Amino acid sequence: MDEELRELVDRRAIDDLLLRYSTALDTRQWDLLDQVFTADAQIDYATSGGIKGNLEDLKRWFSEEAFIPFTSWQHHLTNMAVELDGDVATGRTSVYNPLAFIGEDGATAVLHVGAWYDDRFARTPDGWRIIGRSLGMAWTDGPFPATVPALPDTP
Repeated sequence: MDEELRELVDRRAIDDLLLRYSTALDTRQWDLLDQVFTADAQIDYATSGGIKGNLEDLKRWFSEEAFIPFTSWQHHLTNMAVELDGDVATGRTSVYNPLAFIGEDGATAVLHVGAWYDDRFARTPDGWRIIGRSLGMAWTDGPFPATVPALPDTP
């Protein structure tokens, strides 16, 4: 395969990988994350009050803590910037994430979150996978569920 075609194929595979991540979260298919990250990926969601660990830590945090206060959510990925270098790549992806929950008054409320993912990717025998991710928080808007403290570094 020539170099330009390889780059297009790789970029599309990484786009699909990122969308698979959103699908896993938005459909609560935590095991689908096994097709997104390597088992030993270094994952840092500390800026959102989350974990700093590996894939199993992330799956446990998502399923047992992070999304428990919310009734529904969507992850919208935009501005995917990827730099390819052979069998590795780096990228930054913006994410907009509205999260719905039942407020103390019994009405549905929505917390809006703007953030980005800084990723390191590697080509594996199973295709492209994320080997490192850090989450950066850009902003929040709206109320937080009573069980979730507001983040100190967000407005």
